[in-house]
Amino acid sequence: MQTFTIGQLASRAQVNVETVRFYERKGLIRQPDRGDNYRQYSEEEVRTILFIKQAKSLGFTLNQIKELLSLRLSRPSNCRSVREKTEAKLVEVKEKIKALRRLERVLAGLVTSCMTEARTDHCPILESLEEK
Repeated sequence: MQTFTIGQLASRAQVNVETVRFYERKGLIRQPDRGDNYRQYSEEEVRTILFIKQAKSLGFTLNQIKELLSLRLSRPSNCRSVREKTEAKLVEVKEKIKALRRLERVLAGLVTSCMTEARTDHCPILESLEEK
């Protein structure tokens, strides 16, 4: 079995060494025994970090990723738990999209209200930010 130093692991997973240490502290990857005074990692840690990166890109939090990793390791008889967590994430993303669309409309309205060369003491955007 091939093993890697922390630097080699970081390079293979395309993260920095501090990220590897952070994931260890958070319990996302195992903290290996020190062989010859160096931490020795396996290909499994590379796969785990790549899994973490992919899950993060989908918007999962580190706590949610920890749960997914636990499910990944336990290999339940079906993927219902994983699906439920993913459905919950989808609902969360849809809510964020709605909030961002509302924010977009508000900002677009502010931009439209300020199509003049008015002085800043009469700027509609600044005035709206001062309102409660």
